[in-house]
Amino acid sequence: MQTAGWEEEFREYVRARGPALLRTAHQLTGHPSDAEDLLQNALTKTYLAWDRIQDRGALDGYVRRAMVNINISQWRRRKVAEFPSDDLPEQACGAEQCGDLHERLDQALAGLPERMRAAIVLRYYEDMSEPEIAKTLGISLGTVKSTVSRAMAKLRCELGIPPQQ
Repeated sequence: MQTAGWEEEFREYVRARGPALLRTAHQLTGHPSDAEDLLQNALTKTYLAWDRIQDRGALDGYVRRAMVNINISQWRRRKVAEFPSDDLPEQACGAEQCGDLHERLDQALAGLPERMRAAIVLRYYEDMSEPEIAKTLGISLGTVKSTVSRAMAKLRCELGIPPQQ
């Protein structure tokens, strides 16, 4: 099978510059297999446009620009249901553990002073904002914030949850 001269030129370019372009793709995606896919797509676009590229010295720039454009397009199309986070999610508990946890939480809430308990219930059970709680309880906004903060610290301590940093 005989190949055209430009196809051999393209193959030689990929052999020579492939590893460097793959490193660039890896920097763009952060994942080795995604980087390989990205580079493959960019090289496909380059192959299709090979005869239109006049300046062979600008090939790296052309491929890099194609990788950036493809990566942005994929990123925009992607509908992400999960987002990366520095914090690990809480461990899901079994039915027995959850029942026990709810019982312990009820006991811990019952042990709080009346204002703290009211502020926690309004904030987290009734989903009221801090200004709404202040108006309902007839206290200042700052008092609501400090009361909720102290109450949460007591609840965490009572339930054996380490304090937040």
